[in-house]
Amino acid sequence: MKTQTSPAFQPLSAAIKAGSAAEHDAAEQSPFITELLAGRVSRHGYAEYLQRLRIIYRALEDAIRRHRDDPLVAAVYDPALERVPALDADLAYWAPGIHRDVDSPAAQRYRDRIAELSWGGALVAHHYTRYLGDLSGGQAMGRILDREFALDGEGLAFYAFGVRVKPYKDGYRDRLDGLGLDTAEIERMVDEVKIAFGLNQAVFDELAEMLPDYRR
Repeated sequence: MKTQTSPAFQPLSAAIKAGSAAEHDAAEQSPFITELLAGRVSRHGYAEYLQRLRIIYRALEDAIRRHRDDPLVAAVYDPALERVPALDADLAYWAPGIHRDVDSPAAQRYRDRIAELSWGGALVAHHYTRYLGDLSGGQAMGRILDREFALDGEGLAFYAFGVRVKPYKDGYRDRLDGLGLDTAEIERMVDEVKIAFGLNQAVFDELAEMLPDYRR
């Protein structure tokens, strides 16, 4: 029997946050991210991070557009969130002329996971993990990079959404909570968010292995 601490007894947004807290914390503590935010990763290292993000976002945005008529996906679908054009702009700044794709088994596994999904709730789980992260910790990351690399706002299009961040996040969570998922669906969605964080962690781990080559 479920207890009152089960995600099923919480609004969906709260269930996701509570149910994936450990995975979220692990991703935030990645050595690559720690070194990047300390200004100790080279331009090349950051460009390789952006290249991996591009693989992931291209897969996510293609999948979301394909399923945008699904009622669950439609609740969060917003073309203004799409990041591939911003990633292309940033790559042009950080690594002009570089090929947009990179050989990254971790990013490819992330891409393949997204591509194989057909349930709208699972796609929303990845949508939430990526974009709510970008609108939360990602905003702080953008400010830190701006300071550590003395960018004066250049090369940071990925972090610029053109929305009022807090109201947008509040509205997004309200839309999640209005999806009307049952207990099993909530648990399934929480599980997929945990998978998304694990895939993200694998990308960070892959980059961390190359930190000796990325020292600034």
